[in-house]
Amino acid sequence: MELEITDIPSLQPGEISLVEMHSLLNVLNVLQGELTLIGLHLADDLELLPQGLALCDRIKASFCDPAATLAFATRVKEEEHTIMAEISTQLVRHPAKANDVETTESLANIRSVFRILEVRALETLAQAREPGRWVDYRLAELREDFQAVFTAIEKNSRGRYRIIYNLARQQPTDYYIDFELDSTNGRTIAMPLLFKDVMRDLIANARKYTTPGGSINVGIYETDGELRFVVQDTGRGIPPGEIASVVHFGRRGSNVGEVRTMGGGYGLTKAFLVTKRFGGRLWIKSELGVGTRLTIVIPRTVAPGI
Repeated sequence: MELEITDIPSLQPGEISLVEMHSLLNVLNVLQGELTLIGLHLADDLELLPQGLALCDRIKASFCDPAATLAFATRVKEEEHTIMAEISTQLVRHPAKANDVETTESLANIRSVFRILEVRALETLAQAREPGRWVDYRLAELREDFQAVFTAIEKNSRGRYRIIYNLARQQPTDYYIDFELDSTNGRTIAMPLLFKDVMRDLIANARKYTTPGGSINVGIYETDGELRFVVQDTGRGIPPGEIASVVHFGRRGSNVGEVRTMGGGYGLTKAFLVTKRFGGRLWIKSELGVGTRLTIVIPRTVAPGI
């Protein structure tokens, strides 16, 4: 049975800030993981890069404060310079592994994470300036954006799985993703600035709670009257009595305790709050061992680009 989520417990201001920064939090967690891995590889030392690790902790701690978060968003390049300088120092100190395949891959992943952080920081600043704005995205560009997201997710797995887009090529450890975008005019889709964040978070959740070999179907369709988004997976599902409560701040299903996660449990909370902010509705359909389907419909109450 499909359940419409109509309300969640009120959040404190700091919790609201954490929810809104959920996407940045996830990327910083990935960065911190990469810094730990490169330290482990170079010197068998999880804390070989203390300055970078501490910097990530300070930034994440600041996400309870919207002003501090916006300040970080303006200086991503400076933070990248600081972290890369520390890495360079350690590469000189550990020349035996400085240029091997694993180090090279780690460095490429770290640079990729910073490129993603730059994009998310710009989006965060734009959202702060115009929180109610809708933006027109060209369909081709939006597909490319999400292709880059899928590529980053796959790279972060370090070979544990692949993400493929042709069902005939799927192997037992591959995720199959079907990603469809469409609109009435066939060229562009208009959506709130915040909604790309929501889509990324929900797709990442679907992947996280679906074992390799599963499928994730994503569809988004815009008409003159509404924006519709659906993400469906073949994952573990949500216990029947917990479907409404998994949307609450920091809450996860009781059946996902062993799943490795870098998030804070805020993705569904953010999806609900953004949906309600724009006058929309959200439904969840889930069955244990079968999967979960999440549907969002947002009315087009303003013209694109305003």
